[in-house]
Amino acid sequence: MRRTYRRPGQTGNKRKIVIGVAVAALVGGGIAVGTGLSNASSVCDGMDAAIRQNQQFIATQRANPNSQTEAVIANRQAVIDLINVQKKQAGCSGAVAAPPAQQATKPPAQQATRPPAQQATTPPAAAQPPANNGGGAAGQVVCAGSTVTLSGEGGAPAASSGSFPIGTTLRVKNLDNNKSITVKVASTSGSCILLNNAAFEEVREPGKFLIRRAVIERVG
Repeated sequence: MRRTYRRPGQTGNKRKIVIGVAVAALVGGGIAVGTGLSNASSVCDGMDAAIRQNQQFIATQRANPNSQTEAVIANRQAVIDLINVQKKQAGCSGAVAAPPAQQATKPPAQQATRPPAQQATTPPAAAQPPANNGGGAAGQVVCAGSTVTLSGEGGAPAASSGSFPIGTTLRVKNLDNNKSITVKVASTSGSCILLNNAAFEEVREPGKFLIRRAVIERVG
């Protein structure tokens, strides 16, 4: 009978090599998974922020209704539904809780008072109103420190705002990629500015739904 001679320690060395390769593969896989989760978290956070801003706007409208409240709320709810569909497609979990209901603001009761006796005085020169309203004159940076996200609305590039009247022209610059876009305010919202889908696509970074470092400038 022929016997095979096996060198001492050979089997142990092979086992160590195999185990080392397996550990390296697991570590590499962990790094890849961690990077993917980080990017997914950024996308999900951006969509959650957009939902919260629209929910806050709806709560404000319900607390202070007007003739257009129902139509405006229906529009914003459709935007929220669309973003929720995008969240599901992106694999985001967890629903965004609606903000507590706001109480309608009532003007303070006016008390009847007697007007003071008028004295003959020379009236002061009438003060001239500022040329622009809504948070700053043309050419000024406004809403400092605000983040920018999308409203979920379609159509040509445009914006919605709760700080500037419809028709105002704003320029938004993303400092993370140095891209900018100039848009007109076409509707109202509960934020300084929300970009619709077409406008946001022009300045966003791939895979992100929130611009954390933005410069907003009123240009007209």
